[in-house]
Order: sequence, then C-alpha cells, then structure tokens
Amino acid sequence: MVTITDVLPNSRAQKAGIEAGDILVSINKKEINDVLDYRFYLANKSITLTVIHDGKTKKHKIKKQEYDDIGLDFETPLMDKKHSCENKCVFCFIDQLPKGMRKSLYFKDDDSRLSFLHGNYITLTNLHEKDIQRIIDMHISPVNVSVHTTNPELRVSMMHNKRAGDVLKYLRMLADAGITLCCQIVLCKGLNDGAELDRTMCDLEALAPAMQSTSIVPAGLTRFRDGLYPLQPFTPEECAEIIKQITDFGDMCRFKHGTRLFYPADELYIKAGLPLPSDDFYEDYSQIENGVGMITDMRASVERELEDTEKYAPYKDTERTVSLATGQAAYDHILGLSRLLTEYFPKLKINVYAIKNNFFGDRITVSGLLTVKDILEQLEGESLGDELLIPAACLRAEGDVLLDDVSPEELGECLGVKVSPSESDAEKFIFGILAKEIPCGSDGNY
Repeated sequence: MVTITDVLPNSRAQKAGIEAGDILVSINKKEINDVLDYRFYLANKSITLTVIHDGKTKKHKIKKQEYDDIGLDFETPLMDKKHSCENKCVFCFIDQLPKGMRKSLYFKDDDSRLSFLHGNYITLTNLHEKDIQRIIDMHISPVNVSVHTTNPELRVSMMHNKRAGDVLKYLRMLADAGITLCCQIVLCKGLNDGAELDRTMCDLEALAPAMQSTSIVPAGLTRFRDGLYPLQPFTPEECAEIIKQITDFGDMCRFKHGTRLFYPADELYIKAGLPLPSDDFYEDYSQIENGVGMITDMRASVERELEDTEKYAPYKDTERTVSLATGQAAYDHILGLSRLLTEYFPKLKINVYAIKNNFFGDRITVSGLLTVKDILEQLEGESLGDELLIPAACLRAEGDVLLDDVSPEELGECLGVKVSPSESDAEKFIFGILAKEIPCGSDGNY
C-alpha cells in the first residue's frame, strides 16, 4: 500500500474521483508496494484501483490506452524507500570517502528497481528467490549486475557477505527466463584478476545470449584507505596484460557469438599508455556508462558533427576564448578535441587544463571526481578567458553542485569567470564551447 500525494488536474484519476491522501491498495486486485508493481499493473486498458479514503475502502474503474499514465503522484519516485547495500566490499569507493562531502555520496545503493529504471548496478545479495521471480514475471529487463567474480568463495570474501556466493545462481535463473544481463567486474589486484578473471569470463560467457556485455574496470583507490583492505594499483605493464587477456577472450566470443561480450575500461588503456580501440571495437557501446568506449565515441561523434557544414557554417567566425578543466586521464583526449575545434573555428581559442586530484590522491584521474578545492587551487590566477567549462560528470545528477557541495556559480565567483558544465554529448559539447544555443530542429533537442 502506498499513499497518493497528488492527483494531476483533469487526469483520469481525478475524473474517477481519486484524491490526494488516498492510499492505493491494489490495481486489478494485485497489491501495490512500489513503482514496479504500479507500472506493471497499470499497463492495461481497463483497470480497477482499490484505495482507502478516510478509512473506507473504495474502488475506481478507469479505461485508458494501454500505457497511458492516469495522473497519480507519490512521495518518492520508487513509491518506497531505496534498498541499501548489505555488503562490505574490499574495493568499495564510498568507504574511501572522507567526511564533510555532500550527504548523498555516502548512501550505498543496491536496488533492483533502480537497475531497471536508471541503469544502476546491483549485487543481488539483498534479493531472494521471490524477488527474482517477480523480475521474471514482470520481464524486467535488462538487469545490471555487479558480478566481480563467479568463484563463490572469493565473492563472499571480496564482498564480506555470506550470501554473495549463493546468489550467483540467480544469474542462471534470469538468463534461462530470457532476462538480458549487463555485467560489471571491478578488478582488484591479486584477488579477482589473472586466472580468476578467466574463470569469471568463461562462466559469464556461458550465459550468452542473455548475458549481453560485461565491462572490466580497475578498482578506484583514493588516499583515504586507512584501515581498509590493502589493495594496490595495477602497473602499466599489468594493465597491458589485462587488456590483452580481455581482448583475446572477446575475440573468441565474437567468433562464437557474433559479439565480443567483454570490454576493458578506457582507464586501463590510459594507464597502460596504449592507444584506444577504434569505433567498431565497441559495437553498440553497450557499456559506455561504465567508462568503456566513452573517449572513442566522443571523438568519433565530434568528427561526425563537424562534417555537417551546413549546421556549423553560421558559427565559423565565432571569436571567443574558453578554458576547459578536465581530469588527468582525459587530458590528451580533450586536448585533441580542442585542436579539432580550433582548426574548424579559426577565431576560437581553447585552453585545456589537466587538474591533478590532490583531494582523493593521484591514483584518481577521472574527470567525474574533480573537486572545487583542486580546481580552485590549480586555476587561481590563470587567464581563463570568457568562460571556464568543467565536466558535467563532476556534478551530481541534479546538476547543481560538485562533490564538495559547491556550485559552479560559487566556483566562478572565486575565480572571477563564468563557470558552466560541459556535456560529453558531441553536439552539446561543441555548442557549449561556442556559447551558442543549439538550433531548433537539431536531432535530440527541443
């Protein structure tokens, strides 16, 4: 049962007589406990809602198009509390955060509903067979799973959860039911690498075609690891060996299944000092949200955008100086993009600054973990031009503050220049640098 907080004016629910404050009990006699129940049972042309109004049970019949919303709002998007993580993983990034950062950073999410709705990755350890059966019954797909290892004993050890090994059977249950699986392996030196990585890839490959893709990313290690498991970073030579191991296995999968299934993160190539693969290596970029192929995709997308001479011709003479702040890992990539743009827009001047992550430690080189403290210390006194662009990835989902709870506007006041987020989408990236509105009618906009 969930409480209805608002009923939209002129909606089907309002016309049926449902009011804010009513408690939604069921739809077509199916109990409603969260957003998955609600969306699944709402997808009928004829529904009967059972609600409690002023302590009395009432029924409301509504006819609609199959997937139409009926105009009800609830206290939270999930219509329930988020499910938190029950593990104590040896590589957990949240355990490596210092005090005093924005509160939302310290919540450990492990919610299967958010996996479906927003692409979050889950460990399966707080699910039971009835939860898996609900996923199967509702055909919730894809499900994104943080696997890390398919060795049951090792998974228990790495995640400090006695259920971590047992729940691996859920992968087979989901695969047999036709649920698409997207997986992730956080690689830890001396634990789940080497022969253990081979075992995990073999076990996951056996779940194809349900297992669609798996990313392999190195564990992020901050300087705040006192009292935690003594993990060590991979050397450049080890990163190169890992890339070869994954690529060789992926080549076999491509021959066998028509897709390589396993992809090394961009970070491994950068740490190894190796060139990133070409555009076709990543196929449909199924793991781009995990930092797999992001750099290659953005480069290729910017090049394709600039081929549209009709779109960009009106801005050819844009005269402007702009600065880009980025993490050390992406510096060469952003520098290469800036050269492309200044060749195309000859009156454009772009300064690119690699921000060293002193806050988290120099092992953290990604742009998404930049802090105001480091940006301010390293750019104060620099000539930043008309505007400083910072990666949108270092802002929280709502897009208004950085990790240390400071807004771009506040950062700009300290630096004496306008500060704005820069998007990774090629079109938004280019027009952001030009400080121009994206033309109406452009794909994906307005």
